Amino acid sequence: MSSPETPTRSTKDQQGIDPRAPRFGAGITAALLLLTVFLGLAEGTAPVATVLLAALALLFLWGAAAGIRRHPWGVLYRTLIRPRLKPPAHREDPTPPTFAQGVGFVITALGVVLQLLGVPYAVVVGAALAFVAAFLNAVFGYCLGCQLYLVLVRTGIGGRGRAEA
Repeated sequence: MSSPETPTRSTKDQQGIDPRAPRFGAGITAALLLLTVFLGLAEGTAPVATVLLAALALLFLWGAAAGIRRHPWGVLYRTLIRPRLKPPAHREDPTPPTFAQGVGFVITALGVVLQLLGVPYAVVVGAALAFVAAFLNAVFGYCLGCQLYLVLVRTGIGGRGRAEA
């Protein structure tokens, strides 16, 4: 029996997020990042690609700062998609996907800043790197940013100390 301070597994699961929500958001993000790559490579559309990547960087920042639950893709999932699905088999801790949003912000913001500083194809490289991560999450459910979070927690560099195995 667990103590009142220690939540049971079912209580912890109820407080988590539907694991399908980040995958849904990653699908939208991957499509927009792929569009950004193509715009960055097409002649004369690099400024449009830069603006699109800047908008995506701000969306990543929103997810990292406000939390994955308040991210626009999460709200869209909860209002339009979630009501049409069966309840999830389990819920996940929102901390790793929220951390992953921060990683996405750093990568995309760096691409925008370097592009504005005149580095050729910086938007394309930043968008391509973020696309790979979003694609892996959307298609295979493998979140690179979440894995990085777990590595940092296990090594004691970040997070709440040692992660449960």
